[in-house]
Amino acid sequence: MGTLQIKRIVEDAGHGDGTRILVDRLWPRGHTKASVKYDLWLRDVAPTTELRRWFGHEAERWPEFRKRYFAELKSNPEAWAPIVDALRKSNVTLLFAAHDEEHNNAVALREFLSARHS
Repeated sequence: MGTLQIKRIVEDAGHGDGTRILVDRLWPRGHTKASVKYDLWLRDVAPTTELRRWFGHEAERWPEFRKRYFAELKSNPEAWAPIVDALRKSNVTLLFAAHDEEHNNAVALREFLSARHS
């Protein structure tokens, strides 16, 4: 089983990254697909548009965001199955575009997956 890590999309790829998976619903503004080193883009593993807009990266909403996002993930295991499959083979790096490195869907997704597949 590989390790699961996260990086902002602007960070350079590293040798230990393994499979690099973008986990945002929208393509990151200001980046072309050719400029980003990624292996998969899993839009459906990201929070729904409604949840993303409600959260708005407001830190005080973080606990409730996590609760709601985890419920979405539990009801849609096929969305995150490719991440688990990739972890069985090598390391996985979840890529995100948010500026807040502590309160974003990649952090929550890593927590969700780590609790189930550690």
